[in-house]
Amino acid sequence: MFGASGDSWLIVGLGNPGREYEKNRHNCGFRAVDILAQHLGCKVDRLKFQGLYGQVNYQGRKLILLKPQTYMNLSGNSVLQASAFFKIPPQRIIVLFDDISLPPGRLRIRGDGSAGGHNGIKSIIAQLGSQDFPRVKIGVGAKPTPEYDLAAWVLSNFTSQEEKALSDSLQWAGEAALCIVEHGVGEAANRYNGRSA
Repeated sequence: MFGASGDSWLIVGLGNPGREYEKNRHNCGFRAVDILAQHLGCKVDRLKFQGLYGQVNYQGRKLILLKPQTYMNLSGNSVLQASAFFKIPPQRIIVLFDDISLPPGRLRIRGDGSAGGHNGIKSIIAQLGSQDFPRVKIGVGAKPTPEYDLAAWVLSNFTSQEEKALSDSLQWAGEAALCIVEHGVGEAANRYNGRSA
């Protein structure tokens, strides 16, 4: 599956649209895709599939970069529309998103798995009818106390110290997605899972 030239891939960053959410912990996926798009010279500014998207050729493959504009809990609607239009199977849909079980500056690459309580991933699994899609988890830090409201936490902004650690991992998240495209999930996990900003 990996390394086949001519394949199309969908790289999805999760987040919420609107300026008030831009720097939230929940918006790491959007930010990582923006950095990746800049690196690839691709504009993610076309409105379709209930999202903003752009496409670019990379190493003989077509990459579609997508930022769903549905709000997080309905992300799967946008992903399903784009994947159906471009005829991309779940195994070639890479999702970049925030993970509270990892500290800022850390990534975890997985080839599949459950939603783990993340509503955006839950929506994608429900719409695709599959959890067999690669994902790049971007650490945003755990709640300060167990009683702290989860929604309030993921919709909060990072501290300036956390932002420093985050800036490297947002760039690595895009690099990890490209590594999955070229070399597979295993190689990307080997390269990025233990890395720390």
